[in-house]
Amino acid sequence: MTVTLHVCTTCKMGRPLPEGAAPPGARLLAALAAAGAPRGVRIMPVECLSACDHGCNIALSGPGRWSYVYRGMDPDADVADILAGAAAYAATKDGLVPWRERPVIFRRQSLARIPPMES
Repeated sequence: MTVTLHVCTTCKMGRPLPEGAAPPGARLLAALAAAGAPRGVRIMPVECLSACDHGCNIALSGPGRWSYVYRGMDPDADVADILAGAAAYAATKDGLVPWRERPVIFRRQSLARIPPMES
């Protein structure tokens, strides 16, 4: 079953952008896409995760799983950890990755955990 890694493409990391510059969120999406999605993960752009003061923001979701929103991702430093965390999430049935098995950025930069929808 495929899970989705949502990447906010409008995140500006709480800073003004120079005219014509790509938002850090768009850079993060490009870096993740270039690195390649782990097995069972699809990477999808989203225009806003409504956590603008905390960007770059991502979310993980999947059918029957807990969903997570993570903040403060760095497009230049966190790509490998994001993909490792997404792979660990995809390997679960319920989205609950044991705390010590999560990348440090996922332990420290979780903004929200959302229960699965009832079917």
